[in-house]
Amino acid sequence: MRRLEFTSLQVTDLEVSKAFYTEKLGFKVSEMKNPDAVVFSFNKGEASFAIRKPFGSLANKDLGVGVSTWFAIDEKIEELQASLQEKKVNILGEIMDTPFGKALHILDPDGYKLTFLELK
Repeated sequence: MRRLEFTSLQVTDLEVSKAFYTEKLGFKVSEMKNPDAVVFSFNKGEASFAIRKPFGSLANKDLGVGVSTWFAIDEKIEELQASLQEKKVNILGEIMDTPFGKALHILDPDGYKLTFLELK
């Protein structure tokens, strides 16, 4: 394996998750159309990420346990933190220093942990 080409998270409510990712996090929806998914585009085309309707029932499942998805950001992590706080996003703890740069963790509506990273 050379690299991860694409990842998607199965969500309980596609419209609720789409609103969270676009309105709260500022993700842009790509032109790719799929009735069962929302594919996001990134300004440099470096990542392929989507949310989708589940393949099977998610009832009684602990979504997000053991999953952490990392996104590199261009802005200062403190600016992102302030913006997310204003939008009442569930932030997990404080900004952390990691070997890769400063990181901030949040939870999406289904409990998936998302990490935003200001690269060194």
